[in-house]
Amino acid sequence: MKNKKLLLVAACSVLLSSAVQAQEGKRPLKSYSYVEVQGGMQMTSTDAKMSKLFTPTAAVSFGHYFSPVVGARIHVNGWQAKSGFDDLDQYYKWKYITPNLDLMLNLTNLISKNKSGSHPLNVVLLGGVGLNCAWGNDDLKGIDVPSTRVPLAWDKNRLSHNLRAGLRLETNVTKPFGVSLEVNANSTSDRFNSKTNDRDDWQFTAMLGISYRFCHRYKQPKFVKRMVDVIDTILVDEPTIVKVMEKRPAFRMEKKSIEKAIFFKIAQTDADKAAGINAAIAEAAALMKTSEDATFTITGYADKGTGTRAGNKKFAKKRADDVANTLIKEHGLDAKRIKTDSKGDTVQPFPENDKNRCVIITGTGTFKVEYMEDVEVEKQVMKKVKKTTVRQVEVMEQVNK
Repeated sequence: MKNKKLLLVAACSVLLSSAVQAQEGKRPLKSYSYVEVQGGMQMTSTDAKMSKLFTPTAAVSFGHYFSPVVGARIHVNGWQAKSGFDDLDQYYKWKYITPNLDLMLNLTNLISKNKSGSHPLNVVLLGGVGLNCAWGNDDLKGIDVPSTRVPLAWDKNRLSHNLRAGLRLETNVTKPFGVSLEVNANSTSDRFNSKTNDRDDWQFTAMLGISYRFCHRYKQPKFVKRMVDVIDTILVDEPTIVKVMEKRPAFRMEKKSIEKAIFFKIAQTDADKAAGINAAIAEAAALMKTSEDATFTITGYADKGTGTRAGNKKFAKKRADDVANTLIKEHGLDAKRIKTDSKGDTVQPFPENDKNRCVIITGTGTFKVEYMEDVEVEKQVMKKVKKTTVRQVEVMEQVNK
């Protein structure tokens, strides 16, 4: 269970590292380091069948790129080397190890405009120097070969120089894990394969590798300050003229009849003392004045429930005359257009007894009549209106260089 938890934590760490580097890869790559293990085949050149000279080789290295283009590594490879005599059909092996200091030139990053370093495939040219240490040359001793053919055959071990040139193909260097294919040509001492031909021996290697990249560093973006205009949109209340329909009073001349009633108390004839007389007469006078051709009859009444017929007739007449005088003297109506009449208690205009103590003004003619009409008017209202304002804001802008 504990091992499973450790594996889970490690997996999460790798995924997180990948996510971080994927985001950082958008910025220009500055440097990174890596470790790598490789395995493949080697062949040491000699006058023998090439197909019989292949032997396994392995390598481990630690490298660092100082820039996306230039890097260096310490590379150690070795295992077995093989040579032989084709005419004798005799072959021999020995062991070797070669520590080398190599310089690396990433050609893809050198010519690419994409400085983030995130290329699917990178082509790397390399070259370096080191030492070649060989030992275990016992197989040669077991071959029956004239010493004249191997006059400088070495025993125990052999230390010589190593000059290297090679080419690498590797996957995206911004990713934590990568795969590579590397082919090298190594120049060693003439005695590396125990044969002497007055020129350096050549060792060729081809290896597949798996690398882990770490400590990626990216160039920090540069920023400059500048002022930009920011447009704000706000809502403000602004007076606006709109057209609306309104009901307005209007007047027209209309042929009609009017009828207004004024009520009195028992035995009361004086218009000044009658209940609501002032308002009733004023209202009647205002209406009567709107007509220039109407004539009016002011008729007095009395109720049957009180008094005598003769007395009621007198009260009714007195009420009519008093209202007529008030209209003429106080409201300026033309007396020629007014006549009075008295019905006493012979006519009861209302079913309620008390209401029949009254004066009724009637008239027929052309009157000024008020009515309500629809009129389109302009009206000022407050309306929400969008307004824009411009303000300057200081911002930091990335320089893409």
